Amino acid sequence: MVTDPVADFLTQLRNAARANKSEVIAPYSNLKNDIAKIFKQEGYLQEVEVLKKGNKADLKITLKTSSRRGPITQIIRISKPGRRRYVGSQEIPKVLGGLGVAVVSTSRGIMSGHEARKQKVGGELLCYIA
Repeated sequence: MVTDPVADFLTQLRNAARANKSEVIAPYSNLKNDIAKIFKQEGYLQEVEVLKKGNKADLKITLKTSSRRGPITQIIRISKPGRRRYVGSQEIPKVLGGLGVAVVSTSRGIMSGHEARKQKVGGELLCYIA
């Protein structure tokens, strides 16, 4: 039984990036799909694809890899089931001075930190990626 599927998903991505793997297959959920799409928009992932097998679905994520190291250096889960972290639009942190991305779950959907700041909406601070 997984108590925090988002943390498990982020750990799969982190481990694959450290091991220079090219693909990750994770169980599908709308939240994981939205987070992966933001990572792709920000340039951390190459491809995000939904694989359907009957009534079960998986996410197939292709990581950007190079000869040495991919663009993902760290992924940190911020808001956890035991302690949720909510921020206003002005409190959304800049990760690594703007080089990384914060992912925020807002009333308008999942979006990156700089997009939430631009739209002036706050919400639950899910994770950082750099």
